[in-house]
Amino acid sequence: MNFRQLDLNLLRVLVAVYRSGSVTEAGRQLALSQPATSNALARLRAFFGDELFVRTPQGMQPTPVAERAVPAVMSCLQALEAELCGNAPFEPRTSDRHWRLSLSDLGEMMFLAPLAHALRRDAPRSRMSNVAVPAAAVGAALASREIDLAVGILDPGRSGIASERLFQEHYVALTAPGWRPAGGRVTATLSVAQLAQATLVTAAPTATFHDSVQQMLTALRLSDRVALRTRHYGALPHLVSGSDLLAIVPLMYARSLQPRYKLRIWELPRHGPPYEVRMLWHDSVGEDPGHQWLRGTLRSLFKRPAAAARTPRAAPR
Repeated sequence: MNFRQLDLNLLRVLVAVYRSGSVTEAGRQLALSQPATSNALARLRAFFGDELFVRTPQGMQPTPVAERAVPAVMSCLQALEAELCGNAPFEPRTSDRHWRLSLSDLGEMMFLAPLAHALRRDAPRSRMSNVAVPAAAVGAALASREIDLAVGILDPGRSGIASERLFQEHYVALTAPGWRPAGGRVTATLSVAQLAQATLVTAAPTATFHDSVQQMLTALRLSDRVALRTRHYGALPHLVSGSDLLAIVPLMYARSLQPRYKLRIWELPRHGPPYEVRMLWHDSVGEDPGHQWLRGTLRSLFKRPAAAARTPRAAPR
């Protein structure tokens, strides 16, 4: 492998196929015909001495060689683009950028629709994908440009990752409308004793960093009351409706379910575990006008003052 023999234009094809999982789509993004893109991929394979991508029903899947090479290539291309192009003005109305976000399943339910509507209105030629990235890998995905931005209950976790808090809330209990605690006085807040007699269900999605619900249950010696743990929040309203199960969920999600499911929200002891929803990005795109616009859009849609995060709720009737 002789780097001097490599046509550097081929690297853009390498990245495009990796991101899109399709030779045809990569060519479309780069304004190349499919034969030209296929020829470029063949030259890349010859240079690396590896297939780089294997065709599967899910698209072109990268080989281990491609998995090692592409993140470094993307980082270098981004740095070169930033150095050569500087901070050129960003025009959302005419931009065809493809934004890659990482949202958990809950984040997709809560944030994707308002953001998509804003992009369709203000940047109609742009595109957006939600890329599944486990919380522990978010920093690496931002650094490699696999994703542009992550939003959720996340910790920056490594140097080079910038973050901004959008809002703070807390967890609550969610039950069927007719559910009542087995003993004690019925108020807006459940006691530890009342939780100890309830049958609990919690969600543990891989795309969230937050484990304070489990910490709370452990501290209150209630871990053995969890009868069911799900991978996604989407199953919880169906599980709770018409049953004696009590789900522990973020307040924002609980409120979003009430109009459809008529579920009841209860406060947890000590006002429930708090959590922060943050957006994360890599330092290398901090001054990029397009990224600044995207972050500003998210800020305008979702940012709330800290004081608004813990509005007391009336006692259940």
